[in-house]
Amino acid sequence: MNQYYGTGRRKTSVARVYLRPGDGNITVNQLPLDEYFDRESVKLVLRQPLVAADASDTYDILVNVNGGGKSSQAGAIRLGITRALVEANPSQRAMLKSHGMLTRDARKVERKKYGQPGARKKFQFSKR
Repeated sequence: MNQYYGTGRRKTSVARVYLRPGDGNITVNQLPLDEYFDRESVKLVLRQPLVAADASDTYDILVNVNGGGKSSQAGAIRLGITRALVEANPSQRAMLKSHGMLTRDARKVERKKYGQPGARKKFQFSKR
């Protein structure tokens, strides 16, 4: 049985995505997609690479994801699906890259600095 693998990361979320030939079932952490994600916008983000590659009904997708919030996890899954699709069909790489789906979003939360209440915020200044 042929299986394709892709890893996706976003903020602190890590998604391990497995693509297997099938009829379009998506399973996230042993739950159906609709049970794991409740917001439609998140499901839309997750399906973007499949719609762009016209492979919505071609593969069954198994995902293990942990860390971060639901939106961050969806971004990580999207990158993992894209990488797995490229592994399955390298001729789609240029098209997926032009849609901006192969770019990892490197933004992370900036750390809090000492002597300040937050990463950028400063305590109120008083001359006297």
